[in-house]
Amino acid sequence: MTRYAFVAIDFGTSNSAVALPAGAAGVRLVELEPGQPTMPTAVFYRADTPPQQAEAERLYGRAAVGAYVEGVEGRLMRSMKSILGSSLLDQATDLGGGRSVRYRDVVTGYLRRLKSLAEAAAGQPIERAVLGRPVFFVDDDPARDAQAGAALEAAARAVGYTEVHFQYEPIAAALDHESRIDTEQLVLVADIGGGTSDFALVRAGPRRRGRAERRDDILGNHGVHLAGTDFDRHLELAAILPLLGYRARRPARAGEAAREVPSGIYFDLATWHLINTVYAPARVAELRAMRAWYDDPRHYRRLMAAVEERLGHALAAAAEQGKIDVATQGRADIDLDPLEAGLRAELLEAQAAAALEPDVQRIVEAAVATVRMAGVARDGVDVVYFTGGSTGLRPLVARIAAEFPAAAVVRGDRYASVAQGLGLHARAVFESSP
Repeated sequence: MTRYAFVAIDFGTSNSAVALPAGAAGVRLVELEPGQPTMPTAVFYRADTPPQQAEAERLYGRAAVGAYVEGVEGRLMRSMKSILGSSLLDQATDLGGGRSVRYRDVVTGYLRRLKSLAEAAAGQPIERAVLGRPVFFVDDDPARDAQAGAALEAAARAVGYTEVHFQYEPIAAALDHESRIDTEQLVLVADIGGGTSDFALVRAGPRRRGRAERRDDILGNHGVHLAGTDFDRHLELAAILPLLGYRARRPARAGEAAREVPSGIYFDLATWHLINTVYAPARVAELRAMRAWYDDPRHYRRLMAAVEERLGHALAAAAEQGKIDVATQGRADIDLDPLEAGLRAELLEAQAAAALEPDVQRIVEAAVATVRMAGVARDGVDVVYFTGGSTGLRPLVARIAAEFPAAAVVRGDRYASVAQGLGLHARAVFESSP
């Protein structure tokens, strides 16, 4: 069996990456899109697929997001990883044109795309894989967490992998860090991505490098199901959705105080994997009957535009860009022209910090708990290693680092560290087996 007969897959909430072995002991990332070693975890189903075609035409990654932004008729699916372990997994969603798809099959289809790209790069079929997984798919619910892991394994086997191994994503990041150090270190990995914030306290160093079994070097791991998509949701609720009536008051009735309009529609509109549920005909009909509930007609008009024109994902993307702008510039001026000409939302750093504070605090507490559960003092940590897309949020990184003042702060590749570490783990697992 040749050296390309196995693959490592980082199936992320927001972005994915794939690694193949390279050279005597290294790995290389597969080019998933032209010039890009990572690809957004996104699928777009075209509604204009000819009816004689059995399945809807699909676009992946940046092409999927681009088709949606350009107004191509169809359905965009993102954050598919968040569906694992949920009751949505075996439900179907309408694609238009008389077609529907189960969410489980959306996940399987995306993994099949990654497999085909890996096999094209390797020049041969691949049947063995290591996949990354968060410490917890689902917080505080072992049964649903196990269900999520089983669903991911089933999807991997459905696309043709006959041997499937898993490794925790933060431990994979530690292996990537270990490949570049020449001293023994106690490393706290903070892997904060799109869906989860995962931590692992790991012994790393040249004497341990390349071992297939590293269980004794993992002193502790912990995580919470909070990360970038949660940040986006909170910021959308704080800065954008009030313009559509979130937390607005109904007209006062005789003898009673004005109450808030129902908030459920706004929470679903701000949650990637629930946005499509807002477009269901019954849901739209219900909203059309609620005009009298809004004291400000502009709020209702904008809400209905967002639903009837299917702008939910565009609003979520605007919130994500607002998060990036606040992190890099201290403020964001969010363009909402697709919703209403000239409409803009302002997001200031203090407002963003207040909206994110509960989640940031829980993530910091998870980092501290990881070290405490390992029985290690905070000043015993040598390095805090940051990876994952959401570590671009500087206040979050600073808050975590402040809890371990004796540790050096090292930033890995935000989008590729986990895939590279999974590749190294795959080499150790498969090259040591007969």
